[in-house]
Amino acid sequence: MDEIPIGLLFAALAVLILISAFFSGSETAMMALNRYRLKHLCDQNHKAALRASELLEKPDRLIGLILLGNNFVNILASSISTIIAIRLYGEVGIAIAALLLTLVILIFAEVTPKTLAAFRPEMIAFSVSVVLKPLLKLLYPLVWLVNLLANAVLKTLGISPSDDNDTMALSREELRTVVKEAGSMIPQRHQQMLFGILDLEKVTVEDIMIPRSEVSGIDLDNDLRGLEVQLLNCSHTRIPLFNGSLDDIVGVMHVRNIPALLGLKTALSADKIKYKSVDPYYVPIGTPLHTQLGNFQREKNRIGFVIDEYGDIQGLVTLEDILEEIVGEFTTDPSYNQDIRTLDDGSYLIDASANIREINKSLNWNLNTEGPKTINGLIIETLENIPETGTSLRIGDYVIEILQSSKQAIKSVKIEAITHENDNDIEIPKED
Repeated sequence: MDEIPIGLLFAALAVLILISAFFSGSETAMMALNRYRLKHLCDQNHKAALRASELLEKPDRLIGLILLGNNFVNILASSISTIIAIRLYGEVGIAIAALLLTLVILIFAEVTPKTLAAFRPEMIAFSVSVVLKPLLKLLYPLVWLVNLLANAVLKTLGISPSDDNDTMALSREELRTVVKEAGSMIPQRHQQMLFGILDLEKVTVEDIMIPRSEVSGIDLDNDLRGLEVQLLNCSHTRIPLFNGSLDDIVGVMHVRNIPALLGLKTALSADKIKYKSVDPYYVPIGTPLHTQLGNFQREKNRIGFVIDEYGDIQGLVTLEDILEEIVGEFTTDPSYNQDIRTLDDGSYLIDASANIREINKSLNWNLNTEGPKTINGLIIETLENIPETGTSLRIGDYVIEILQSSKQAIKSVKIEAITHENDNDIEIPKED
């Protein structure tokens, strides 16, 4: 080594540091690539993306190659710097060389290239893949040996690199975060629709159904005049037909059949109305919305009667109700709800039969939706009785006053959302 010019040694050291920076930046860039964008580019036959994707199919081999090259050039650089230090300063220069080389490698071969790669992963990764792919083929036997030994160590720790770990799979909440982080790339309206689709899995037909008490239809037990009045006053596209009560549903009729029925030359009858109907379709309570959406599509149906475990009808759900969970209300402003009235003091007058989920969406509240589905049910569950008019209570961050109630249910309430700055506890009245 004494005959090698010191200038050449310095040049070799500089080249080795650049090569070390190449491997350091390559590692960060390849690992920081957005896998979903990479897959999208691969679907478009982007050559650089296909090359990078091929390298990432076996990450243990890629990492083995990068670390093998990085450690080799760093050790070689250390050896050359030691030779330079000894020739310039003697034995004392070894400590100086170690200190200086550590700083140089840290700044120019680690921090700087890795930071650049973290900010520009795609640009760096696609560029270095041109070198890494043939280099992997050239050094494959050595990389294979290194990985064999490393994988043997991992297996002793109970980890097998061959395990099929789907690191790209995302949970529903992770997908929500991805959509939210997309920012202006996805319009807010479209974001809300995507959130609605993601939420279909955790919402059931019970959450959106029209309660049995609000289901209107045609009672075929009525006389001729009564049937005509009901037909003329139909306000829905599809009308349930029943004998006496909803417990005896016989079919569902489309409103387009009403003119033909009313225009009959012969007398109108229950049998003629029933003839224009289709068989009722039943939906088990608790069915998730994403499942029911598929069921409607498969059954070619748009309306279903929700039944409990005893077969009793609890309400009615339509395809439009499910679609509104995705795209919002079709006919009204989503922020408008006829069950809610704003009072002058900032509180709200709310029909106690109103659905809690609808209230939360309209007012951006977070009332608990895990148990009862209506305000009436939430209050009764909390107090374990039906309170009298004038009773006040607090549930979470909401103060509720009972404005009207009967022996069977609460009719209307006044609710005020409180802030923690004005946090005054209100005691729940006890039973006498």
